[in-house]
Amino acid sequence: MSYRPVLAAMLTAMVLLTAACSGSGGTASGDRGLTFALDTEPSCLDPQVSMADATALITRGVVDSLVSQDRKGLFHPWLATRWETSSDLRTYTFHLRAGVTFHDGTPLDATAVKASFDRIVAPATKSLYARSLIGPYRDSTVLDARTVRVRLSRPFQPFLQAVSTAYLGIQSPKAFTTYAGSLCDHVVGSGPYVFDKHVHQQQVTLHANPKYAWGPEGDATGKARIPTLTFRFLPEAATRVGALRSGQVDGISPVPTPDVPAVTADSSLTLVRTEAQGASYGLYLNTARAPFDDRRVRQAFQRSLDVDTLVRSVYGGTFTRAWSILTPTSRNYDAKTRGSWSYDLAAADRLLDQAGWTGRDSAGYRTKDGRRLRVVWPATQAQLDAQQRGVLGQGIQAAAKKAGIEVVRPVLQNGPLYEAAAKGTYDILDQSWGRADPDILRTFLDSKSLPMTGQNMSRVQDPRVDRWVDGAVTTADERERDKDYAQAQRWVIQQATVVPVFVPAYLVATRKNVRGLTADPAGFPRFEHAWIAG
Repeated sequence: MSYRPVLAAMLTAMVLLTAACSGSGGTASGDRGLTFALDTEPSCLDPQVSMADATALITRGVVDSLVSQDRKGLFHPWLATRWETSSDLRTYTFHLRAGVTFHDGTPLDATAVKASFDRIVAPATKSLYARSLIGPYRDSTVLDARTVRVRLSRPFQPFLQAVSTAYLGIQSPKAFTTYAGSLCDHVVGSGPYVFDKHVHQQQVTLHANPKYAWGPEGDATGKARIPTLTFRFLPEAATRVGALRSGQVDGISPVPTPDVPAVTADSSLTLVRTEAQGASYGLYLNTARAPFDDRRVRQAFQRSLDVDTLVRSVYGGTFTRAWSILTPTSRNYDAKTRGSWSYDLAAADRLLDQAGWTGRDSAGYRTKDGRRLRVVWPATQAQLDAQQRGVLGQGIQAAAKKAGIEVVRPVLQNGPLYEAAAKGTYDILDQSWGRADPDILRTFLDSKSLPMTGQNMSRVQDPRVDRWVDGAVTTADERERDKDYAQAQRWVIQQATVVPVFVPAYLVATRKNVRGLTADPAGFPRFEHAWIAG
């Protein structure tokens, strides 16, 4: 499961979709807008509230951040020209750029930064992902108009990476009042694009900010080259691909995996595939209730799956097999997880025998005390349709059946699925997540990070794991972090709380005449330098 609809939209690097992002190869069309189709419409466009990938993708050009992060993980000035971090990692002081204004004309100053951060942690905001990103935020103090000091309740090394994301981008405090109650459709930032309108079930439109002159360091002004930007919502895969091939839209994301060969072969299109940074797509086994509260049953399920064959047969090389909860391109990825477990149906049989599931019913499923070994894996139809996950799930069901485990997949609406996640009334949930920092392990494994305030879908409650994922964020020593994160990744496999399946990749396709489209470290396309060749 995921609370973010476009789960595979996760990258590690700045990627050019064409060989050139300068004027070579044609002249830019000065008055033509760009239309980009997405498969999912976010329910809310406020990045401080919504955790949808589509929200960050759309609003990244609308809201600026205090700092920017490059593909190497280094941080650079943006709205903050410089900053100081205390030795105990509890205090971050930002010195703001002069002359920045929000789209509503109000100045961006220290008070605005404080207002944005305070709003994220306010209970009334009901923030989910942004609240987890900001970590142990305590308060902000305005030292002067262009200096703000942020205090944390404990050391938190990932704070700079968190504030580089769109989710912690700075919004206009005036808009918090002007559009109170409707901020999901009125995002007011200081970015290169200005929010125009959200026509529900159709599109979002933005226009270039003519006053923009404060792009990230090394990005000159950051001024947008495309005058208008339109995001259309086309959930049907065939419709989305058809719109691209016919020229009705200039780009799409994601490219449906069955259409990758055809898109690649089309000389009028450009396809870019980049492996994700963050959490692999995996199956999260609920350790808080039977039968997966028994490690032997979890391990039996793990060993019943021939993941290599499943991923190869469904995706044919578009996605690669995952070994760890973290993707290989992530910082602090533990390469020693590779090959750490294997498909072994005989071992699965022995483990289930040891766990007391020694009987077999007429359908061949294991039984104990007259009960069938059944696990429930709910999903929405959208999840089943995305990236052929329904087909992949059928393969997993068939493989588990060979070990005598029945996997039931009820199809739910979003509301009931979220309710099941919050109450823990499931046995398996599937998810992946993009973030350019290994702190994602804390939100996935920490005992305090249960759904819906976090992504600990396995409902892990282990003090050792807490020490590892919490300890990693409280130290500036990279070697200590690497050690802590490695232990957490190995523990996940040893305990079989998560079964990693494949490494997500962001699949973007555009018309050949789209130039200069890039992606940030979190994986979301960046449009401010894009242009249409004439």
